[in-house]
Amino acid sequence: MIITEKQFDTFKWVDVENPENKDLAQITTAHNLNYYLVKDSLELGHLPKYEQTPNAIFFIFRAYTSDVNLKIDAVGEMSNKIAFFIFEDKILTIHRANFEFLKLQEDTHIKLGDFFLRIVSLMIDSYNKPTKDLADKIEDIEKAVFLKDPRNILLEELYYIKSQSRILKKILQITQNVVDQVSEKYSSSYLYQDIRDSLLRLLTSNEESVENSNQLMNTYLSISNQKNNEVVRLLTIFSAFFLPLTFIAGVYGMNFKFMPEINWQVGYYYSLLLMLTVVIVIYIWFRRKKIL
Repeated sequence: MIITEKQFDTFKWVDVENPENKDLAQITTAHNLNYYLVKDSLELGHLPKYEQTPNAIFFIFRAYTSDVNLKIDAVGEMSNKIAFFIFEDKILTIHRANFEFLKLQEDTHIKLGDFFLRIVSLMIDSYNKPTKDLADKIEDIEKAVFLKDPRNILLEELYYIKSQSRILKKILQITQNVVDQVSEKYSSSYLYQDIRDSLLRLLTSNEESVENSNQLMNTYLSISNQKNNEVVRLLTIFSAFFLPLTFIAGVYGMNFKFMPEINWQVGYYYSLLLMLTVVIVIYIWFRRKKIL
């Protein structure tokens, strides 16, 4: 466990990094907190939340800490959380992962509320790159499906794009709900409005990515089925031509002694003519039915 403290003019910031379960009691006692809330701050995969306690306001927010190119589809694999305990003259942050944006250098005159919103804003900004990367990957796959050979597209890749976009959308939606719950307390800060605008933009982009990936998957499957149908159609046409020819060749290949056509001098040419006639009849029938 690494504890860092920084004093501002009107409040103190205590940052606790990578605590273990055995440290829960120490943190709880040192800051007079609810043990179960501190436990929530260490729970893997915990979604954003807000809770008012008698002596502090409790928040959990998640920041994106992964890569869209990885084959992952779980909240805990894609993001890490920071728990906030906000007192009147102190802010306590608890997190497992190391966040570069927590090394921010803010003026000591900054207010506690603005400092809290500043960290939340940086956490939300971490979703900008993955949101854009997923949208770009969808655009590349869309070009491949419609302009190139869709057989080179892997359904596995489409699945992870869809899953990651859906998870980002879920995290951002819950974060937006948490932010809306404290509008009365922080709405006077310009940072609060920036956070809401960023959340709306990111939610819209990820919702669009989810819809596009669904449509793209359906289109890909439709094109694949269409190509399979074309192959089956082509094989059916070949079978329609060669099946009667094979039958004729099979009949005259039985070599029975009393087959009059075998003794004909023109028997070979007769069988060829019969085969040609069958092919022409089948071809005319296919043309009339607009199969060819």
